[in-house]
Amino acid sequence: MQSVALEFARIGFLNMLAFRLRYYTGVITYFINVTVYYFIWRAIYQVDPGFAGFSFAQMTTYVAVGWIIRSMYFNNIDSEMAEDILEGKITMVMIKPVSVQWSYISRALGESAFRLCLLTTPTALLLGLIFPVLAPASAAHFAAFLAAVAGSVLLVAALNFAVGCCAVRLTSILGLLRAKFWAQDLLSGVLVPVTLFPAPLRLVSRWLPFEHIGFTPMAIYLGRISWRQTAEALALEAFWIVALLAFGAWFWRAMSRRIMVHGG
Repeated sequence: MQSVALEFARIGFLNMLAFRLRYYTGVITYFINVTVYYFIWRAIYQVDPGFAGFSFAQMTTYVAVGWIIRSMYFNNIDSEMAEDILEGKITMVMIKPVSVQWSYISRALGESAFRLCLLTTPTALLLGLIFPVLAPASAAHFAAFLAAVAGSVLLVAALNFAVGCCAVRLTSILGLLRAKFWAQDLLSGVLVPVTLFPAPLRLVSRWLPFEHIGFTPMAIYLGRISWRQTAEALALEAFWIVALLAFGAWFWRAMSRRIMVHGG
């Protein structure tokens, strides 16, 4: 199983080589996103230097690191599954003697490895040179941060596979993908720190997996949570990974009992 997963990851990595120009332009896109947020937060901090309990340097780092890790954990498993189902390609995936779930997830992991090389690392270097990005709180915090980011990659992959399964029964999941996209960016803390959410929304977000995609790694990086809270956050992140993988496997079996394709 491990060798098969590695082979699918290799395929995912190699497939991205055909689109490497897109990742060069992606560096500029992420730079523009961070630049826009930088000036928005600078205007806010000129009025209130202690806004939300962050210093301006911390908030700048939060934004930059948030978009940097997003460049790595992002994947298109859900939209790829929807396209494969509509075009009939899903039958070729299903007849292979491998897990459908892990064939998609492994390719996504290979894509993340490619993104790390051609998008995440150049973006991190560019943002670090231009913006006042702080170093991690400590070497130990950075190690815990890397563990949390690895969890983010698996968490997003597991979540996207579950969403992609919906394409089996729905004619189109475009609206679902858009809703998931914005909900994930908002509830993960990429757009604004989740600590700024209204109390009711904050209470709900604590019980959802999205917070551990972005906010948990960034809070660890900045050293804004204690080691006990860090351990609890990493354990909860691991729980959500296992839970979503288990749910995705069950959901696929339930959905794939009857599949109607429109291509092939």
